[in-house]
Amino acid sequence: MTRTVMCRKYKEQLPALERPPYPGAKGQDIYENVSAKAWADWQKHQTLLINEKRLNMMNAEDRKYLQGEMDKFFSGEDYAKAEGYVPPAQ
Repeated sequence: MTRTVMCRKYKEQLPALERPPYPGAKGQDIYENVSAKAWADWQKHQTLLINEKRLNMMNAEDRKYLQGEMDKFFSGEDYAKAEGYVPPAQ
């Protein structure tokens, strides 16, 4: 049976991640409160931000910025968008 969580992002019971995506307390919090769907959506959005804002993941400030945006994304706050991005028609 698939483990579910009450997803912080989507405010409903959804299938959970298989394991924490980060080490430590932050990873455990995501594992317990963020659904696999929300995590996949964040990963897509994160890629857009890295590319649009030309973030360097070797740079501590860029990683800190991205983590702050991730927290906003999951909590429902206003988070950074990739300016000028138009998603492909479905």
